[in-house]
Amino acid sequence: MSETLTALAAALPLASGWSIHSLWMRRRIDAARRDPLTGLWTRDAFTERAERHLAARPSAVYLIDLNDFKQVNDTHGHAAGDAVIRATGERLREGAVNTSAVVGRLGGDEFAVVAPVYSGDHLSRTLQALTAALEQPVSVGDLALEVTASIGAVAFDPRTDAADLSGLLRLADEQMYRAKRIGAPWLTALSLEKEYATVNGRRAGRRGTTSGPGVAA
Repeated sequence: MSETLTALAAALPLASGWSIHSLWMRRRIDAARRDPLTGLWTRDAFTERAERHLAARPSAVYLIDLNDFKQVNDTHGHAAGDAVIRATGERLREGAVNTSAVVGRLGGDEFAVVAPVYSGDHLSRTLQALTAALEQPVSVGDLALEVTASIGAVAFDPRTDAADLSGLLRLADEQMYRAKRIGAPWLTALSLEKEYATVNGRRAGRRGTTSGPGVAA
């Protein structure tokens, strides 16, 4: 019996060490999958979680693009641009806590959200809340920088609809593009049918394509 207790006592520090090491590794992996500026999920990590979310419940996919962001960098410097991006990430993360949303920074000034939605009214209220949160001025030193965003949204119900995350992001991107062109804060897709041609795997008119009018997206 004493030999068993001795062996267990010797093993406890080793087991504890492995547990701490595993926790440290998980935190390192988690940190590597988050955007360093905003703390939001990077594209790959967002995709993984958003796909699980979409498969489980009726949701909406939102694509968010800040307006005239290049002008902020050109006029006030990249530190001001970083402050705007950081503030946008904080606002989206705060909203996600209350709505069980998945939020990611796809790159530059473009963000994506997947959140539960149960009716057209719910979708409209969510878009209003998103716009109100995002369009608060961002303080940078003595400056109060005005921020506006264009949002495209598409609703999806896994019980009745057939689409994947990539296709839904593409549809939300189309609505974001249209909203930016007409100066609307947001637009929503009325169906799951694409409205724009695909060039180089992307919506015509987007950066990286060679067809259609360009847009500062």
